[in-house]
Amino acid sequence: MDGSHLKQRTGGQVLVDQLLVHGADCAYCVPGESYLEVLDALHDVRDRFTLYNARHEAGAADMAEAYGKLTGKPGICMVTRGPGACHAAVGVHIAFQDSTPMILLVGQVGRDTMDRESFQEID
Repeated sequence: MDGSHLKQRTGGQVLVDQLLVHGADCAYCVPGESYLEVLDALHDVRDRFTLYNARHEAGAADMAEAYGKLTGKPGICMVTRGPGACHAAVGVHIAFQDSTPMILLVGQVGRDTMDRESFQEID
């Protein structure tokens, strides 16, 4: 078989599938265009996964850190590149200092524009 019968999945769908496989049921975020595929995939599973819009990346990271501290399961935070990642950094530091389970997912510029100082590109 040539595999043409298999449905193609986006990277966002693969990521969301893995979050579900590993028991994740919610995340805290500030939606951004740098991870639209993930947001679309989460919309498709909204009956099994709750996405909380924190409206500021520092708040999203703090919420994810608190979730991890209270449940013992990794709190998941999703932010966009550049300023979004920088704003979430304090929450990551708190999680690290307190040994709180937390996952920070940061969107990025497209591969075709990497290393070209694209809008809000971050290393």
